Amino acid sequence: MTEPHIPSARGAIDLGALASSGPQATESDSAAATVASWTMNLDEAAFQPFVALSQRVPAIVSLGSPRVQVSVDLDAALKTLVDRRAGKMVLGVVDAEKYPNIAKAFNAEQIPMVIALVNGQPVPLFQGPAAAEQIDQVLNQLAELATQQGLGGSVPAFSGDSGEAELPPLHQKAVDAIDAGDYAAAEAAYLEALAEKPNDHDAQVGVYQVRLLSRTANLDLNDSRAAAAANPDDLDMQLNVADLDLVGGHVEDAFARLVTLISRLADEDRERVRRRLIELYAVIGNADPRVAASRQKLSRVLF
Repeated sequence: MTEPHIPSARGAIDLGALASSGPQATESDSAAATVASWTMNLDEAAFQPFVALSQRVPAIVSLGSPRVQVSVDLDAALKTLVDRRAGKMVLGVVDAEKYPNIAKAFNAEQIPMVIALVNGQPVPLFQGPAAAEQIDQVLNQLAELATQQGLGGSVPAFSGDSGEAELPPLHQKAVDAIDAGDYAAAEAAYLEALAEKPNDHDAQVGVYQVRLLSRTANLDLNDSRAAAAANPDDLDMQLNVADLDLVGGHVEDAFARLVTLISRLADEDRERVRRRLIELYAVIGNADPRVAASRQKLSRVLF
């Protein structure tokens, strides 16, 4: 096992080649399983929604192969330790030989390789075999980092019975729609929840998250960057890159792009970009220090 590396979350993953047209995650356990599990097998369709979970809890990605015993043993240990944390983090197992685009997104040069995502940003953990005690220590450090980054709480199990309270019906309807790749239906469900309870913060953030997923689902990062660079006055192109930066982990870059854009706009266009920036703040979380820093810059631009 190489030395675990738990830096402040930074960097990015290029998700342009992995834009999801509809998540179809394959659960690692049988659908009939009764023991709750926060572990799933990831394919390319399920990858981007899995990354979105990292806005709520650390999302761990294990790149390996079922043909390599070291990978099999490592994934078994990871599954036990992640599931023991009851939704405070999640695990996605990737067959790097079957889905090389995912491995490429992480610049993986060897397997097994384990990376965490915190607010969409990659945090390298370790490569090669590891004892359960070592993995447990790394996951504890990861949990501390997540707390520093403003993450908290837990997410529902991917399979089995977690014993936790069910989501409100409309929230569950939205989650089911996201799982089916129907972002319009998910947004409608969250909006209905807001109509019933206007102060439902989770529903409001859900609306913004679903809109972000919908906007970026069919965008290519490289094409969008090139278009925005060639057309600096095109608001839609600038907004597209900001969205992709946020999903890819370049949170500060996304915020800076929009604040700079606001500084040279007026009236209607300025308000449109400001509203988008407020939505992205909500997706990241108002407690995040990057949001606080950007809000200060935005205030200086506006006032």
